[in-house]
Amino acid sequence: MEYLLSYIFLFPLLIAAVMLFIRSEATTVFRRLALAATFIQVFLSVLLYVQFDKSAQISTWSGAFQFVEKLDWITMKLGSLGQLNIDYFIGVDGISLPLVVLSSLILMIGVISSWKIKEKVKGYFILYLILSSSIIGCFISLDFFLFYLCFEFMLLPMFFLIGIWGGKRRSYASIKFFLYTLLGSLFILIVMIGLYLSVVEGDSNTFSLVQMMDGFYEEGSILDPASRELLFGYSARAIAFVFLLIGFGVKLPLVPVHTWLPDAHVEAPTPISVVLAGLLLKVGAYGFFRITYGIFPDIAVEYSTLIASLGVISILYGGMNALAQNDLKRLVAYSSVSHMGFVLVGLAAITSEGASGSLFQMVSHGLISPALFLLAGVIYDRTNNREIEHFSGLASKMPLYTFFVALFFFAGLGLPGLSGFVGELIVLIGAFKASALSLWIGILATLGIAISAAYFLWTIQRMFFGKYFVRESAWEPSMVDLTAREKFMLIPLAILVLVLGIYPRLILDYSEETINFFVQHISNFNP
Repeated sequence: MEYLLSYIFLFPLLIAAVMLFIRSEATTVFRRLALAATFIQVFLSVLLYVQFDKSAQISTWSGAFQFVEKLDWITMKLGSLGQLNIDYFIGVDGISLPLVVLSSLILMIGVISSWKIKEKVKGYFILYLILSSSIIGCFISLDFFLFYLCFEFMLLPMFFLIGIWGGKRRSYASIKFFLYTLLGSLFILIVMIGLYLSVVEGDSNTFSLVQMMDGFYEEGSILDPASRELLFGYSARAIAFVFLLIGFGVKLPLVPVHTWLPDAHVEAPTPISVVLAGLLLKVGAYGFFRITYGIFPDIAVEYSTLIASLGVISILYGGMNALAQNDLKRLVAYSSVSHMGFVLVGLAAITSEGASGSLFQMVSHGLISPALFLLAGVIYDRTNNREIEHFSGLASKMPLYTFFVALFFFAGLGLPGLSGFVGELIVLIGAFKASALSLWIGILATLGIAISAAYFLWTIQRMFFGKYFVRESAWEPSMVDLTAREKFMLIPLAILVLVLGIYPRLILDYSEETINFFVQHISNFNP
């Protein structure tokens, strides 16, 4: 199907534009239009998945992408600097395909979760659909300028969605989120400009990520791997790599630039926490795959131990902080910091197992974490409270809710047969196999799984077992089990967590060729 990616990318923007001309009182119309837009995204993403050729052989990055669309977008003379060329250049490979499908599903579930939004409904769904297009755009962009545009454009709708519809400290949380992410983006911007001035396509410079990954550098340019030019006594490529590490590390989030995440999650409305945990963190991880490692494989090899160590610190620090939390939402937020650390450990291993595990972990966490935030939202909707110590014995009162909490907690701690186990297992295999990493990296990462089990199991024991108790008697009438809408959101996520835990080839088969080429691309620089 021609222009399939453009339909997935741009259709929500089209619906958002239509919403501008509808009177604000028609709240039901906005909900239905947003649901229709995201449902069509899901349908087209499934079609994309079905039509993707998973057996295509890859010899260069230019041949790795399918459903490619490339059009001239911005062209202008820059005097003595030559000509500025920016293309509308999109496509998917085995790394981005699962993330596009995941994004479409989570965005639709986010709309269903938003059904109870009652204030400024028009503005909410317009911003939500802009956010939807921006997220998809990051995963399909093959032009660095287009990627950066989508990456930056996510900030505005997310800032307002937290700042207007969030909790009591929403202003603080939204400003902190914006400043952290904007600062990280500035580091990426500097590298993007440097790469544009160093990489050529034909007779002119280019923002093409494909050209950058395939190594079409101008001879003698500052970021040319053959160049020995130094900046402040250090290799220009090493500085660029560190800048990208900071920029994407903020979004991942990576300790110590993670502190915006718990505040943003706690104050964000439940649907926005779902999108934030399920997708925005994956954009940071995808940036490591596509840009940091894809364009600077030589520096990635050199800094592999540093990257793995940062991942392990995130795993342990996030887990220990989760263990200390009494707010259910903050516990899940810190668990995200911990589980995303596995992505970095897998990448740093520079093995097919490690990279495959990282990608699988991204998808698995993109299913588990949104479900946990939905479940935290269920208890908050009923009581306006999320303090773990204020509840006990909920299993006797809300058995179906308890079942889903237990399922996703067990998936999060890595129980065999569920998707969380597969991702972490493959990452650890890759880490132990990697000759570039110390044995202690794998051992300490494994310790993170034990910490996950501690905080998840302790939460289940405190909230759901024992004698039934809620702190306020006024909560009692609202302590009912899951509604039909809540079941409709949780069941697809539960099915996918179970299916991927039993049959992970639904992702691994589609990413295998790309991952193998990705690892070979990096290993060429391994001494």
